Amino acid sequence: MAEEGMLAGKVAIVTGAGGGIGREIAIAMALEGAAIVVADIGVSLTGEGGSGSPAEQTRQIIEQRGGRAVICTESVSEWDSARRIVQTAIDAFGRIDVVVNNAGILRDTIFHRMTESDWTSVINVHLNGSFFVSRAAAEHFRKQESGAYVHMTSTSGLIGNFGQANYSAAKLGIVALSKSIALDMARYNVRSNCIAPFAWSRMTSSIPAETPEQKMRVERMMQMTPDKNAPLAVYLASDAAAKVNGQVFAARMNELFLFSQPRPIRSVQRSEGWTPQTIAAHGMPAMMGSFVALDRSSDVIGWEPI
Repeated sequence: MAEEGMLAGKVAIVTGAGGGIGREIAIAMALEGAAIVVADIGVSLTGEGGSGSPAEQTRQIIEQRGGRAVICTESVSEWDSARRIVQTAIDAFGRIDVVVNNAGILRDTIFHRMTESDWTSVINVHLNGSFFVSRAAAEHFRKQESGAYVHMTSTSGLIGNFGQANYSAAKLGIVALSKSIALDMARYNVRSNCIAPFAWSRMTSSIPAETPEQKMRVERMMQMTPDKNAPLAVYLASDAAAKVNGQVFAARMNELFLFSQPRPIRSVQRSEGWTPQTIAAHGMPAMMGSFVALDRSSDVIGWEPI
């Protein structure tokens, strides 16, 4: 294991590390010298069941490659259990330096059919889970005046997608959470950034592949293996990224993207103020040329993976 790696001497929690992107990030961080808490409750894609086997498999891979890892099967979606995830790092390795908020489930359905359970279960894991684990680690980061958060967002939230109101809302909420952490904790040398990962994994394996266009899209996605996202996560967790804070990135095959964040793009004014009628007659028509289209991720990033 790399004693001089970019994460040598650091301790990282990776949630949802039992498979897919989380597993690859955990392994890559271990190869760069970090001790890893493999946090995964081993549930199905929709959040059902529970097993320690996925986390144990990741731990074994890390140890077979000479790294150090422990597992934690506590849920991210509750305040107390999230605190136990962070305490696992303290108990096993004496400190915590990095949190990767990667755990997630899917309950995709068109908005007018989405149930309360579909909504709350996804929000609880993605958004509440990211807050709970981050908040538990923040106490240690503040005391030691160092730390790095890497949160997984999605183009489903940044741009949009069909049938994912719950997931999209959670993922865009994570961007706002990350920015708030970056603002509030910069004084303690704590950084917080987001990655929108592109990868073929069980989170994307449910995408329909019935029409020729859908089949072509799935074929392209299958080329984007989960490990392609790990180098960016390792970098953002390292001291080399000391000046990178509050940003939103994406990793797609061999491409890296920096995403914009909402800013005013057009303004109109009337010295006498606005009425609903003058907004209809003048205000809105003046801004319509700058409207954002009802795009989905595949509309905006439509070229072949590079």
